[in-house]
Amino acid sequence: MFDKLEKKSLVDQVYAQIEQRIKDGQWEIGTRIPREAELMEQFGVSRNTLREAVRALVHVGLLSTRQGDGTFVTASSELSSVLQKRVQRSTMVEIMEVRHALDREAVRLACLRRTDEDLQAMDQYADLCHQHTEAGDVEAFVEADMKLHQAIVAASYNGLLIDLYANLFEQIQMSILSTTEMSNDRYHTGHCDLIQAIREQQPDQAASIVDDYISHFTGILFERNL
Repeated sequence: MFDKLEKKSLVDQVYAQIEQRIKDGQWEIGTRIPREAELMEQFGVSRNTLREAVRALVHVGLLSTRQGDGTFVTASSELSSVLQKRVQRSTMVEIMEVRHALDREAVRLACLRRTDEDLQAMDQYADLCHQHTEAGDVEAFVEADMKLHQAIVAASYNGLLIDLYANLFEQIQMSILSTTEMSNDRYHTGHCDLIQAIREQQPDQAASIVDDYISHFTGILFERNL
């Protein structure tokens, strides 16, 4: 399960292996990592080496220690940790403006690069959004809505854009906006129109649809002083 480590740069190797398990989702955010003795045995390192690696991961924000409780995963990557701290100092309007920039470029690239499999994923999540709306299941709708937007961004095939999007919205979840979206049939139609523009490879049309729904939600935020 864990590779035994070479004697060279042991701290860096432990750091990298722990980081990889967090990124892979083996250790999910909010969960406690295995106890010190277990990790020492799995990695084949001393207590001091393990503690130094853990301290480094705590420093960058991937882990946090709780006196008497253990060490817990707090972010999925260094990027996620940095964005989490920055997002906490941002207004919802600022967040929406950043989302606008990311969404707009993502849909333009998706129009040029999407595959049939990408379109199938988009259609699947759009259908789920509609089903959960009909059932009045807000929580399920929010999850499907986020997955739809992530599927569109994934179709851009730009690794940096995908990472920025995933890590930014991992922190804010867009729950307020998604709940608003659920109550407005106009934006279910918008989902379908956006996917159709991507299917037909019309980047200007897709970007215009993004402009429309971001403008709508930004106006709501201004009204609510968020």
